[in-house]
Order: sequence, then structure tokens, then C-alpha cells
Amino acid sequence: MHANPLHTFMLSALIAVSVTSSGLAQENTSAYTSVAVKDCRKFDVAKAGDDELGASFECKGYAGFTVVVTEDDLRMTVAVGRSRKDAQDQPSYAQGFSPFNSVHDTLEWRIDAKTKKPFATIQRWFIADSANPGKDGKPPSFGLLVVTRTPPGTSCHVAYIDVRANKDSNLLARKAADDLAQKFDCGKDKVHFVGNKGRAAQLAGYE
Repeated sequence: MHANPLHTFMLSALIAVSVTSSGLAQENTSAYTSVAVKDCRKFDVAKAGDDELGASFECKGYAGFTVVVTEDDLRMTVAVGRSRKDAQDQPSYAQGFSPFNSVHDTLEWRIDAKTKKPFATIQRWFIADSANPGKDGKPPSFGLLVVTRTPPGTSCHVAYIDVRANKDSNLLARKAADDLAQKFDCGKDKVHFVGNKGRAAQLAGYE
């Protein structure tokens, strides 16, 4: 008995649609949490006399993770762990930048399509260019996207993307997270600088 050519064509088309739909369904996604001071709990303060020089905040992350944000002498670090102590034990807790800097209140989490678990975060750092103050005397700031690997395993910076130097910086950051974070070895691998380098790259120490 010979197969009907029309039926064969339709079956092939349905299979192709099914495979395409399945592929689309397997794309990684993003979720967002806040590290704004109002949404976090201050648990440590560094003082000199009556002056507060720095502080640490515990913020609620995605899927039960804890985010610890620390400001010390107008410089910040952001670490992710299963608990506050776990976050403070991660390499990311000590990773920052020499110039004065701050971070965006929103933390983006990349979610694995299969496991539905986070494997990386993306956050915008604002790095001050103190050597070139504006007319108002204030230094301009330049955006740098930081991709950070999250537990299980060690959490550390994986990639940097210069915002002004790259038109699609957010897309580059997500691709860097998806391609690099899960297999990144915090003890051996060097942080990748992805895309074009501009002033933010220079300020971060990447000429």
C-alpha cells in the first residue's frame, strides 16, 4: 500500500512545527528581584566615630537565594548564596572595582529552561570617572553589565559588557550568561570581556 503524498507532506510539516515549537520552549528566561535599600535589611555598619562609612544589606533573591550587597567607601560588591553566610563566603563577595561605583536596584536572574533554576545574574554597575568631572564638578558614570555565576558551586564574576560601547549590551550579557556561566571555573577561569570596550572598560581596568 503506497503512502498518500499529501499525508506524508502534512505529517512532515507537523513534525517540523513540533520540533520548532519544542526548541522555542527550551529557551532560557529571566526573572527579576530588587536590591534597593528599601527592599533589603541592613545587618552590618562600618563607622568612624559617628560617621557611617559603609553598610551591608541582606536582600531576598530568586528561588530562595540570598543576595548580600555591601557598600564600603563608595564602592560596592554583590554576592549570591543559599544564605547570608554562604553569600559572604563566595568569591563575588570580594569582587568589585577600584573607582567609586554603585549598582542598579534591579538584579536579573537567568533561568535554565530545563531545570527552571537560576544559574547566573546580570546587574548594571555605574562606575564613576573621577578624573573627568563635569561642569557641575561631579564625575560622570559609565555603565558596565556584570554577569555573575550563581550556586550550586562557586559564585563569581563571569563576564563584563560595556554598556555605551555596545548597542545591544543587554542581549550580549544574556548570551554571555547562557554560554559561559554554568561551565565557568571560578578558581581557574578569567573574567571575559564581551563586545566592544569603551570608557567603562577602561575604568574597570580593561583597556
